[in-house]
Amino acid sequence: MLIPGAGSRAIISAPAVTDLIRRAEDWIAGDPDPQTRSELQALIDASDIDELEARLDGPLSFGTAGIRGQVGAGPNRMNRAVVIRTTSGLASYLIAEHGGVPEHPVVVGFDARPTSKQFAEDTSGVLAAAGISVAFFPDFAPTPLVAFAAKDLQAAAAVVVTASHNPPADNGYKVYANNAAQIIPPVDGDIASAIDLAGPATDVARVASAFAGGSPLVTPVPSDIFDQYWEQVNATRPSPMHSDMKVVYTPMHGVGGRVLEEVFHRAGHSGLIPVPLQAEPDGAFPTVAFPNPEEQGALDLATQLAEQVEADLIIANDPDADRLAVVVPLEGAWRPLSGNEIGVLLGDYILRHASGEPRPIVINSIVSSPMFGHVAGARGALHEVTLTGFKWIANAGMALEALGRGRFVFGYEEALGYTVGSTVRDKDGISAALVFCDLVAGLRAQGRTVLDQLDTLWQEFGLWVSAQHSIVRPGGEGMKAIQSAVAALAADPPTSVEGYDVDTVTDFSIGADERPPWLGAQALVELSLGDVGRILVRPSGTEPKLKIYVDLRGEAGTEPRKSHTELTDSSARLAEVFAETLPI
Repeated sequence: MLIPGAGSRAIISAPAVTDLIRRAEDWIAGDPDPQTRSELQALIDASDIDELEARLDGPLSFGTAGIRGQVGAGPNRMNRAVVIRTTSGLASYLIAEHGGVPEHPVVVGFDARPTSKQFAEDTSGVLAAAGISVAFFPDFAPTPLVAFAAKDLQAAAAVVVTASHNPPADNGYKVYANNAAQIIPPVDGDIASAIDLAGPATDVARVASAFAGGSPLVTPVPSDIFDQYWEQVNATRPSPMHSDMKVVYTPMHGVGGRVLEEVFHRAGHSGLIPVPLQAEPDGAFPTVAFPNPEEQGALDLATQLAEQVEADLIIANDPDADRLAVVVPLEGAWRPLSGNEIGVLLGDYILRHASGEPRPIVINSIVSSPMFGHVAGARGALHEVTLTGFKWIANAGMALEALGRGRFVFGYEEALGYTVGSTVRDKDGISAALVFCDLVAGLRAQGRTVLDQLDTLWQEFGLWVSAQHSIVRPGGEGMKAIQSAVAALAADPPTSVEGYDVDTVTDFSIGADERPPWLGAQALVELSLGDVGRILVRPSGTEPKLKIYVDLRGEAGTEPRKSHTELTDSSARLAEVFAETLPI
């Protein structure tokens, strides 16, 4: 017998339907939240087989970024039951790792999405029931401040409930290790294994009303945690400035606004102008479809305000304030800086003000511009490259310092992530915004602009531009196709692409034992084009995409901005043409 689901795109067998409904009923029985129990039961009652399959098609995968997904009922959605079971696994891991209850607390923070505070309170309640102390943020807080608290309190771990710049329907659960950096292998795998052993959420011990005095083990973070953060941020500013520049700022309806405004006030940058409709935290993100400053149209309100007030600069954080976007004026219009341009400008600025000893260490992800390596070498810094993800940058910085190789001063990844010094062992869009405004104020005092400084760097190191192209292949078969395409490219790479000769080919899935741990095995292929650039190909770590990165180097010439436009167009065309050659 074959039974179609209501509105189903496929027909599945009766035994499969029976099994699906049984698994849904089992999940309902183990879910402590009446709202999500009713939501899943309604799908059963409506015989919505497609949606039931989507909700029960395996659990959300716990990895090096924790878990993230759409809020809703079922194991493949973000909900209280999933958070409770995840925290049960985390608690088991911590107790096993420490040989008992950890001496130091777990720091817990959350953003302003509608479900975040409840998820954070459930997290705290499960940890407390396991005997683990918790230091929690009573109100929403930027991710960098939570990460700082984890370092300042020498926490056994930290959890931030946030979906960062994901769409409004999502939420997430981000975990930091006892070194206050995001978890890396094998820790992520060990926690995932412990989560797999957790029983139904209703069977997991949990202190109720954890934030309202339900347990003496759950206490707020120290009231001076922001003051401590500010002191370290201020101490790591390469060349502190103050200014009255008109700086339009949007936190994208996120949680960074109050902290950034206070940081700028204390630093002496008095011209901050928040975008009114986006200034207050609102997890519904009413003015943007996708709260990511990289997305087309996301900064329209900021740009409109900047034109009205004749601003000197636009800065933006994503909703959890760990990323920084910058837009600068150009001939009566506004020009967004790329993530690589911000990174190279910040890195060069920091290195030009760094003391000689100990040697400064700078790090960027492998998909970020090769230009920064040339800048670092010219400024006498130790430069390292890591796999994508700030977890690798932070851990590499700490490892190199422990080896006596120097002092970590800056790290960046092209997706608008930056950290200055070791105040936060993760990307921090707040301190990066402050230092960037110091940079702009210093240039302004010399009668120069950010674009003038970019021109200078292009003349010194060559004009570097970057482009990306993605091939989307959703579903399990799509992921297999993506992986096969990367493997096929590694096995049979081209000798030239669009007139560019391929100099060397590096397959990062092999040879990891000859590289440092922060540049381990990964499905990543690099085609070097010699002195003129490179092409990188890898699967996305968070989306069903094959990602292609093209970096090209040219000469700035006498009209560097025109040269920049032409070379950028060339890199975009190269990425698109190369994509058409891949077997996917």
